[in-house]
Amino acid sequence: MNHQGNELLQGVRFGLPVGIGYLPIAVAFGTLALQSGIGAEGTVLMSVLVYAGASQFMAVGMLVSGAGAMQIIIATFFLNLRHLIMSMAVNRSIRTPSLAWKGLLSFGITDETFALLTLQGQRQDQKLSRFFTAGVMSTAYLSWVIGTILGGLGSRAIPSRISEGMAIGLYAMFIGLLTPNVRRFPETGVIALLSMLFCYGFTRFLDQGWSIVLATVLGATAGAIIIGRK
Repeated sequence: MNHQGNELLQGVRFGLPVGIGYLPIAVAFGTLALQSGIGAEGTVLMSVLVYAGASQFMAVGMLVSGAGAMQIIIATFFLNLRHLIMSMAVNRSIRTPSLAWKGLLSFGITDETFALLTLQGQRQDQKLSRFFTAGVMSTAYLSWVIGTILGGLGSRAIPSRISEGMAIGLYAMFIGLLTPNVRRFPETGVIALLSMLFCYGFTRFLDQGWSIVLATVLGATAGAIIIGRK
């Protein structure tokens, strides 16, 4: 195997923990999406084309609650806006990526792969290989898509209560990523708490769709102000 193949294989191995963690959550998404009335094709295409767990779960929840298409689009736009910054940070840490590689690797960015790659770059104190990065991302991506398909196939056999319980794993992964940052930067916890309070407050007099949209915008604005002052 050549050097590039070795780097790709190393990335696959390095990304296995994320891939294993994604599998049950993707199964939960596939099950919930089909049980919510989304067709099998739409469910799988959402994972193939959108590939954003939090946004996908949110979109399903908003559809079930009766939210309109524009509310879902706006909410997912703001929720996924962080990927723009994360992809820029990862592309800077890769050795001489071409424009095509930048586009391909930017699509594979998730919170978990971003955390893995940035930590790996800090440990090595050098630029990452694009093939290593692709290995990490492809492992996570394939796990998410395969899990969605499995969830869709088993949607009739898996009780809704079990699938809903499996979906908690996504929030557990977010908490796991948030906790170390809160320890290092306490203002991160303040921003998360403010966003939660905004969302809870808006649900008192608005539907869920617009509550999420407004809480996301205000939470991001509050975060920019807090971090900017620091």
